[in-house]
Amino acid sequence: MGGVASAGALALALTGCGAEEKEPETNGLDQLPAAEIEERAQEAAAGAATVRLSGTVLTEHGSFRIDVRLGEDGGMGEVSADGTTFELLRVGDDLYIKADQQFWESEGIPEELESDPTETLDSMYVRVVPEDPAYAELSGFTDKNTLLDGLLALDGEREAGGEGEIDGTPTIRVEADGGAGGAMEVSLTGTPYPLRLERGGEAGQLSMDDWGEEFSLNAPKEDEIIDYGDAVINPDE
Repeated sequence: MGGVASAGALALALTGCGAEEKEPETNGLDQLPAAEIEERAQEAAAGAATVRLSGTVLTEHGSFRIDVRLGEDGGMGEVSADGTTFELLRVGDDLYIKADQQFWESEGIPEELESDPTETLDSMYVRVVPEDPAYAELSGFTDKNTLLDGLLALDGEREAGGEGEIDGTPTIRVEADGGAGGAMEVSLTGTPYPLRLERGGEAGQLSMDDWGEEFSLNAPKEDEIIDYGDAVINPDE
């Protein structure tokens, strides 16, 4: 009996060693053409309830540094542009901006405000109503579908690149026009989420993580909100 038990233990030990050494299975993207890898990644992104998006975006309007969490009902996070940083929070259709004195000194302020408006607005949530010309631009930073539809776009002939790794997750790369039209790193295990994007024309680089992870999205308390109507930012434009 002792010999049988020892043999059984040895078999279990060998089985365990084999399991540890086994290579993790991929999600099959490494067997697909580049265009289909891109399509799978876009579908996964569209189907996710939430994501954290961070990095730099260069547009014709300037350079933006963003770090935002996006969900189905809104988003929150920081945006830096032109040397200033501000926070955005959108819950449903309600949009708020929170910034320091330096930010408000660089923006147009309604004349109705008291003598030192920047001090009044400093670190308070300012409600941005839909009628404000800035609403459409600012709310775009908190809209998951708007941001991803605009960013997850490559331009040029697609080609599957090499495999890599991002924060311990194996990835496969898709390039457009040899990288000049952008490149996307997609998870090679589990759901094929895009994890990193290099925008074409050296127009910035973005990381995408925390796919599907819940986060709290709550409106500020009423005593933390200032509401000055339909023209808080650049009212004369």
